[in-house]
Amino acid sequence: MNDEKKKKNETWEWVKALLIAFGLAAIIRVFLFTPIVVDGVSMMPTLENGDRMIVNKIGYTIGEPKRFDVVVFHAPEEKDYIKRVIGLPGDEVEYRDDVLYVNGKPFEEPYLDQYKSEVADAPLTGDFTLEETQVGSVTVPADHVFVMGDNRRKSKDSRHIGAVAIDEIIGSTKVVFWPIKDFGIIN
Repeated sequence: MNDEKKKKNETWEWVKALLIAFGLAAIIRVFLFTPIVVDGVSMMPTLENGDRMIVNKIGYTIGEPKRFDVVVFHAPEEKDYIKRVIGLPGDEVEYRDDVLYVNGKPFEEPYLDQYKSEVADAPLTGDFTLEETQVGSVTVPADHVFVMGDNRRKSKDSRHIGAVAIDEIIGSTKVVFWPIKDFGIIN
C-alpha cells in the first residue's frame, strides 16, 4: 500500500511540474518574447527570408521605439511586418541623393553600405519627402513611427502604407536564432 501511494504522489508531482512548465512557457510567449519568421526580402541584407528571430514584447511597454530599431508590427494587410524605425513622432523625414535627413540633419545608415555598393546603377533609396508619401503630413504624426525596410527597392513600408501607430508595434527584434550560421545580434 505504501508503494502505491508513493507512485501516485510521484505521478502527481510530475503532472504539477509539467503544468507549471507549460504555464510559464505560455506566459513568456504571450507577454515577454515570441518567435517570428522573416517572410520576404524587404530587410535584406540585414535579414534573410526564412530567418527566425526572437521578438521582445516588453521593451515598448516600458519604453519608446528608438531610431533604427528593428520592429515587428501589425500591418494593414492583417500581416506582421518587420521594418526599421526611421522617423519618430514629430520628425520630418526626407531622402535626397540616397542620404537620410531627419529634421534637416543627415544620418548615416551603415546597415545599407553593402547594398549601396552592390546597386551602383541608381540610388538605393529614391528621393522623397513625407509630403509625397501617404502619411498625409510633413512630419511623422504623434504616436506613430515612420518605418522602412533595408532593401529599399523591394520594401512595402511607410512610403506605401503610411506611418505606423506605436500601439500596432508588437516589439523589437535583434536576435536571429536560426539558421545557426546567422545566429547572433543584428545591427
